[in-house]
Amino acid sequence: MWKIYDALIGGIPENLIVDDLLSGYEASYVRSGNGVGMAHFRDYQTRLPIFTKNLLGAPLREVARAVKSWNFVEASVGLAAINAYYNNPEIARANGVKFSDNRRVEDRMYDPFIMSQNEIKGKKVAVIGHFPYLENLFEPVCDLSIISWEPREGDYPFSACEYIVPECEYIFITCLSFVDKTLPRMLELAKGARRVTVVGPSTTLAPVLFEYGINELSGFIIKDNALAHRITTGAEKVKLYAAGQKVSFQKS
Repeated sequence: MWKIYDALIGGIPENLIVDDLLSGYEASYVRSGNGVGMAHFRDYQTRLPIFTKNLLGAPLREVARAVKSWNFVEASVGLAAINAYYNNPEIARANGVKFSDNRRVEDRMYDPFIMSQNEIKGKKVAVIGHFPYLENLFEPVCDLSIISWEPREGDYPFSACEYIVPECEYIFITCLSFVDKTLPRMLELAKGARRVTVVGPSTTLAPVLFEYGINELSGFIIKDNALAHRITTGAEKVKLYAAGQKVSFQKS
């Protein structure tokens, strides 16, 4: 079950260090050189953290191992460390991720739910995580099941994954599944799907993930590190997307 995490951690160069680290009120921020990674978390701290030491100056790969923590706030620090490498614009571009050099880009162009509306018409679709506007974008055109940790009216509880996901042709999985450790199981359940997409700003843009049954990584490239830092602290009350660009990285 840890293979996917070990593959991500093992791909981080040993010489990189953590230059800045912050756990905010809903997300964590890690900077290594010019690369910044952010990761949201589920606010469940059922276990003590792995690390009690000062992590500034620590090897980035070491901090990335915190993604395995069962303290989900600490696990988001680990995922942010992973993203500080893979979602670094220079590394992402070298890996084949396409994005603009402009400061701001229209996010609708790369929104996976807008992009998929024609493809999923008449199909059985499962979305793990309740994303904005799903009812408007997907419900009118497909047989939609929304599965959530905290279900709203009409959603299915998380345990329904075991029954619903194997029957669906298109699966969209929240990037929070990296942090809460449900991603490996979701990928097992989705093996028969036509298309599997991981969605959200914390999605790691690593080509190795395509080896585990993922077809698309719908993530985020941070272009304004300072703004991303202020957003994490709560000093700027704007959406994270103001600090960069949504991207769609697809298996070739």
